[in-house]
Amino acid sequence: MSRRTAIKKVLVIGSGPIVIGQACEFDYSGTQACKALQEEGIEVVLVNSNPATIMTDPEVAERTYVEPLTVPSVRGIIARERPDAVLATVGGQTALNLAVDLDEAGVFEEFGVRMIGVNRKAVEVCEDREKFLAAVAGVGLEMPRGRFATNLDEAREIRDAIGFPLVIRPSFTLGGSGGGIAWNDEELTAIAGQGIDLSPIGQVLIEESIIGWKEYELEVMRDEADNVVIICSIENFDAMGVHTGDSITVAPAQTLTDREYQLMRDAAIRIIRAVGVETGGSNIQFAIDPESGRMLVIEMNPRVSRSSALASKATGFPIARIAAKLAIGYTLDEIPNDITRETPASFEPSLDYVVVKVPRWAFEKFPSTAPDLGTQMRSVGEAMAIGRTFPEALQKALRSLETGRFGLGGDGTQVVEPARLNERMATPNWQRLFYIKHALLAGESVERISRITRVDPWFLKQIEELVGVEGRLRAFRLDSVPEELLRRAKRFGFSDRQLAVLLDSREEDVRRRRWDIGLRPVFKRVDTCAAEFEAHTPYLYSTYEDECEAEPTDRKKVMVLGSGPNRIGQGIEFDYCCCHASFALREEGVESIMVNCNPETVSTDFDTSDRLYFEPLNLEDVLEIVHREQPDGVIVQLAVRPRSSWRCRSRRRVCRSWAPRRRVSTWPRTASDSVRCWANWGSRPRKWGTARSLEEARDIARRIGFPLLVRPSYVLGGRAMFICWDEESLSVMTRKAVEASPEHPVLLDRFLEDAFEIDVDALCDGEQVVVGAVMQHIEEAGIHSGDSACVIPPYHETVRRHEDELRRITRELALALNVRGLVNIQFAIRDDTVYVLEVNPRASRTVPFVAKATGLPLAALATRVMLGPEPRGAGRARKASGGRGVHQGARAALGAFSRRGSGVGAGDEVHRGGDGRRRRFRRGLSQGAVGGR
Repeated sequence: MSRRTAIKKVLVIGSGPIVIGQACEFDYSGTQACKALQEEGIEVVLVNSNPATIMTDPEVAERTYVEPLTVPSVRGIIARERPDAVLATVGGQTALNLAVDLDEAGVFEEFGVRMIGVNRKAVEVCEDREKFLAAVAGVGLEMPRGRFATNLDEAREIRDAIGFPLVIRPSFTLGGSGGGIAWNDEELTAIAGQGIDLSPIGQVLIEESIIGWKEYELEVMRDEADNVVIICSIENFDAMGVHTGDSITVAPAQTLTDREYQLMRDAAIRIIRAVGVETGGSNIQFAIDPESGRMLVIEMNPRVSRSSALASKATGFPIARIAAKLAIGYTLDEIPNDITRETPASFEPSLDYVVVKVPRWAFEKFPSTAPDLGTQMRSVGEAMAIGRTFPEALQKALRSLETGRFGLGGDGTQVVEPARLNERMATPNWQRLFYIKHALLAGESVERISRITRVDPWFLKQIEELVGVEGRLRAFRLDSVPEELLRRAKRFGFSDRQLAVLLDSREEDVRRRRWDIGLRPVFKRVDTCAAEFEAHTPYLYSTYEDECEAEPTDRKKVMVLGSGPNRIGQGIEFDYCCCHASFALREEGVESIMVNCNPETVSTDFDTSDRLYFEPLNLEDVLEIVHREQPDGVIVQLAVRPRSSWRCRSRRRVCRSWAPRRRVSTWPRTASDSVRCWANWGSRPRKWGTARSLEEARDIARRIGFPLLVRPSYVLGGRAMFICWDEESLSVMTRKAVEASPEHPVLLDRFLEDAFEIDVDALCDGEQVVVGAVMQHIEEAGIHSGDSACVIPPYHETVRRHEDELRRITRELALALNVRGLVNIQFAIRDDTVYVLEVNPRASRTVPFVAKATGLPLAALATRVMLGPEPRGAGRARKASGGRGVHQGARAALGAFSRRGSGVGAGDEVHRGGDGRRRRFRRGLSQGAVGGR
């Protein structure tokens, strides 16, 4: 069976702004699908409202509509473009819901458009719990007992029939939004009432609780010839009761017997056929009672999902790409595997390694929210790691999170409160893994911990082995530790930082000792077939074994350091910049090497770069890749990091690094001051200061006066940044700022009230500066730039009057700071005076927005500028309009405040100032947005 020749134009629907539960994994899936369709000569039309995505780049589709994802908007696009088909399975739940709404509104019938990949009937079966229950029961499988309720009286009737605890799930919401577990009547009323309000159809499903059961997922693909393959099995470390997006997950499943796996595999195949998914990927979730072995079906997503991204990166099998080809009529046996180039897509992947995903949360942004986990997803990102064993992959994943931890403890950082040990193990929370490890250190048995946490004993025994190695290490010092024990520790994933703490030494000394004895990692390839066939795509991970499969080339090469896990303040925008760097390097004939640990991103696609290393982004791991590859340079400017000092060390040691040489963070300085005096603060009356103690902060406050802006150094998204109005608030906020970055001083600035705030993105090659855009914030200064809406060009007369001055200052500062690449400068205007707030000699979150609004590909041009004089295409920057186009572009942020629960949160905490007026601490300074559009 070959592809349908009648399909000549396809409309691909994207996922819109990033939200918790639907992040940049759909940029990866949408981009892959568009490229796959274009390969087949199909004209691709794309609609998506998120400017920060690779998906909305003009090269990805023949025509791209950056428009709202609504029925009227998309109907207008369909009327104009007249596509033959619509592909909605690669745009998350947003795209799927929109496609159903379009079909219900008669739009597809009106214009003769068909849904491909999945039809409306299959979507309704999966989304309508009663229909899904009937489909599951029809193939002899079970689901948890439960019924739907549309009001509280019906909810109480279900309570009487089933009994507590009850799991409540609103219909048609993302990431478990509005759901929860009710243990009593009060919680039932609160959760069910909220769920009914949040559900688009005013309905919640109330089911029997299966908390504590083991949870699994299977990624399944089907073609039109009814061939079905299992791409990947995924097991949750946490038991049922924790949303899968908040759970540590492991691939392949580790604790299933072969018989259990085969039963689950057969069940998944029966379900996808019964539901009627025509082609493409689906995610099916199961629960197994660890006592009786009883298996239940939980739910099914008839589309590419968050777990599909993990499965795709874990196996090397490009799920979204294959799904797009299946949607236009190909069968699995007709599509080649891009990794092996020898096996077809019908060849089920087989793994000879272990993959661990660990979520990343942002509870520090919402201090009033309890850091507990449940059925409502709260994580804002995730990191993935690959190793030969579970302990190795787990420790690599934990240090990939960039939360200040370098593995599972033993790194000098303690989070454990011994008095609350049992409580914190019993209640799922973001630090429970560390409490489990501490309990093992304290002598608790695996059996007791398993009873408390409901974590499978197999995982706990693996951690117990890790604890045993740690205990043996503590008996030695660096100069006496046996070489074999050191080698064993590295195979268990211990980082140099952990070894330094355990051996009472320094990280640099551990690294030197390790190198002296030749203890360095090798790199293995992800090949989808457990080494049965050769992998032709260099997709690599590190481990401590003997044979290395990296095979570096002798070509000119540049390494790009990716942005790591998504977090508030560092999201998809920086992955966009890294991808464009890789594309530009390839166009210049330079081999691009990508290093990243985020499975959701386009940058970790097998075909984005010439070589991909799926590794943690820290000094130890990056130095090992540099040692193996010997690149000519490393680009670090495009992916902002919370700590950047190690970049400078790596630059001095091994290779050229295009890194920010200096980050200037200043008091509001009037533009009339000379740029030549930028570093000579003593020549001007000081309006700022740095403090390492409360007394120093008070001295600065007495000199400068209130209100004061208090902020720590080297943090992302304005974390722990506050406005203080008197000494009482100064005491509280200075302490919090010191805790956020204890190694660095706290900066105190005079805060400008009632000022306009402006962002400028520019490109500098050391001699010339091109201003990409001047963006005016809608909100006044004091709202973090990541939370404020902004427009291009400026809309207010005051800002427009100073636009030439803003451009002049940008040029002078970029040249004075010797920037080579991108620079972002934040200004404020008050009383007709221009102030410089901050200079960031790196990429900013607004770079993709500027690129889409002006047509100026800043990230790609910056990469060419870094490569040296006159690379191809650099002249385009000199001829650019500099953001003075006729179009009006607007960017708005999307927050995650509905996930906080009750209580004071971002922007809500208040304080009465010394003048008796009610004042905010202005947590609006700390970014809370997770996405934008």
